[in-house]
Amino acid sequence: MSTPMKTISPIQKWRLFFRNSHLSLIHALVIGLSLMMTIGAWLYAETQTQNRVENAFNAARDQAVGLIAARMEKYEEALWAGVSAIQSNDGDMSYEQWKIFAHSLRVDERYPGINGIGVIHHVDPSQFDSYLRTRRTERPDFSVYPAHGNSIHLPISFIEPEDLNAAAVGLDVAHELNRRNAALDSRSSGEARITGPIVLVQDESSTPGFLFYAPFYSGGDADSQSEREQRFDGMVYAPFVVRKLMAGLLSKELRNVRFSISDQGERIYNEHDPADPQFDPAPKFAEKVLLEIYGRKWTIDIRTNLGFRQANSYSQPTLILIAGLVIEALVISLLFFMSRSNQRAQAYAERVTADLQQETAKLAKANAELEQFVYITSHDLKTPVRGISTLTEMILEDLEDYFQSANADPEVAANLARITERVGRMNDLTQGVMEFSRIGKHEEAEQILNLGEVIETLKSDFSLSDGQLERLGDVETIATDTFNFRRVLENLVGNAVKYHPAPDTAKISVSIVDAGDRYDISVRDDGDGIAPEFHTKIFEVFQTLRRPNQPESTGIGLAIVKKTVEQHGFGVELKSEVGHGADFRFSWPNKGAAHSSANQEKAA
Repeated sequence: MSTPMKTISPIQKWRLFFRNSHLSLIHALVIGLSLMMTIGAWLYAETQTQNRVENAFNAARDQAVGLIAARMEKYEEALWAGVSAIQSNDGDMSYEQWKIFAHSLRVDERYPGINGIGVIHHVDPSQFDSYLRTRRTERPDFSVYPAHGNSIHLPISFIEPEDLNAAAVGLDVAHELNRRNAALDSRSSGEARITGPIVLVQDESSTPGFLFYAPFYSGGDADSQSEREQRFDGMVYAPFVVRKLMAGLLSKELRNVRFSISDQGERIYNEHDPADPQFDPAPKFAEKVLLEIYGRKWTIDIRTNLGFRQANSYSQPTLILIAGLVIEALVISLLFFMSRSNQRAQAYAERVTADLQQETAKLAKANAELEQFVYITSHDLKTPVRGISTLTEMILEDLEDYFQSANADPEVAANLARITERVGRMNDLTQGVMEFSRIGKHEEAEQILNLGEVIETLKSDFSLSDGQLERLGDVETIATDTFNFRRVLENLVGNAVKYHPAPDTAKISVSIVDAGDRYDISVRDDGDGIAPEFHTKIFEVFQTLRRPNQPESTGIGLAIVKKTVEQHGFGVELKSEVGHGADFRFSWPNKGAAHSSANQEKAA
C-alpha cells in the first residue's frame, strides 16, 4: 500500500527555498525593493504619460470652446458698433448711411463666418404705413413679409452686403417663434441675444443658423425694463449659417479634436463624421461642455480623433516595465543558481565520509567559496541597474530634438532625470547591502592599530583640517578586530561630515577611553543634531533623515555601525538634540586587558 504524498503550500515552498539556499533576508529585501522600484517607476511614468495626454486634450478642448466664445464676442462688438452709429445719428440711419457704415467695418475681412450686418426696426402698427413710405423712398420695391397676426412688427430694413442677403430685406422676424423670442428678450434685457436654431431665408442649402441681436432705443440707453420696452426702437443684427461660422474658426486640419454643437437638444453643427479619414470610433477622450452664450445653452460634444491618438502615444512606460522585468528575471535566475549550487555543496559534504579532518577542511572550503559566490552575485546585481541607466541615456538621446522644440513638456526630461537618480541610488544601495551582508565575515585582525594614524587618514579621506578633527583620550593603539573598528569610525566620521550644514567648518572629536575590559568611544560633531524621536530609527536598515538639500543616503551606514558593535557584545547610544550636534557612543572589547587580568590571576 502506497503512502499518500504530503502537499506543500506555496508559502512553505518559498521558506524551504530560502532555507536551503542559505540566503539572508537582506537579499530577499533587495529583490523586493528592486521589484517595487520597477513597478513604481512604471506606474509613475504611466501616470505622468496619462496626465500629459489628458492635459493635451484639455488644452485642445479649451482652445475650441475659447475660440467659439471669443469669435462671438468679436461679432458682438460689431453689433454694438452699429448701435453706436445709429445713436450718433439721432437714433436713425438712412439706407445710404448704413451702406457707408457697413462698408467701413470691412465685414468680409474682419469678421469671417458672418453673413452680413443689418438693421431691424420696431414698427408700431399705427406707424406701419409711414414706415413703408420712408423705406420705399430709398427702394421703391421694398415690402414687408410675411403677414402675421402678432401685435409687434420687426422688419429687416437694411442688411449689407445686400447682394448676398437680398431675400432677407423686408422679412418681419416677429413672424417666427425663435426669431421673435430672442428679439423680445434682447429688448427687455438691453443685452445682446442670439436666436434658437433657424434656417436663414438667404441660405439656399437650408442648414442650421441663427440671428444675433443688439437692441437700441429712442433717446439713448434705457435704465429699467419697463423703460426699455416703451422706448424700444429696433436692433442691429447679424445672420449666421453655423457651418460657415465654424469654417471661420481654427481649421480642422490644424486640430486633433472634432466637435458637434447642440442648442438645447437640437444639433446645429456636427463634425463627428465616420467618413472623415481622421474619425476615431473609440476616442481616447470625449467630453460635453455646456456653453451659456447670449441667452442660449449650447452643448459642445468634443472628441479626439486619430491624429490625437497618434500624436499622444508614448512607449516610455512600457520600456521601463520591460527593462525592470528583465532585471527581475536575472535576479530570480541568479537565486535559483545559488540554491542549486548550495544544494550540490551540501550533497557533496554528505558524501564525504572519510577522515573527519579532511571532511571539515572540505566543508570549510566549500562554505568559503559559497560566501564568495554570494558576494559576487550581489555585486553582479549592479549589471542590470547599469542596463536601466544605459536605456535611459538612449531615451534621452532619442528625445533630444523633442526637448529642444517649443512644445517640449519639461516634465518628460524631469522624469527621465528622476529615473537616472533612482538608478544611482540603487547602485549605492547594492554596494551598501554587500557591505552589510559581509559583516562578521572578515577575520579579526590581531595586529596593532595606531589611532593617531587612523585619525590622520580620516582627515585626508574627508578633506578635514587639523582643527576640524581631533582625538581625545589616553588610548594610543587598539588590537581587537581592527578592520571593523576602522570601518565603524569611518562611517561615523563620514556621516558627521556628509550631513553637516557647513562641512568646511565642521568640528568633530573622537574620544577613546580605556575602561578595563573595554574601550568607551565617543564620536561627537557640532552639526544640526537629530530629534529624539529619530534616535532609534536611524540605525535601521534603509532608514535616513535626509533633507531635500542634503546628499542622497542609502540608509545602511549606521546599520553597519550598529550591527558591527552588537557582534562584539555592545550597543550604540546616541545623545543629540536639534541644533546641538550629535554624540554617538559605543564600546569596543579590549582583549589586551583580558589577557593581563588572566595573567595576574595565574601569578596570584
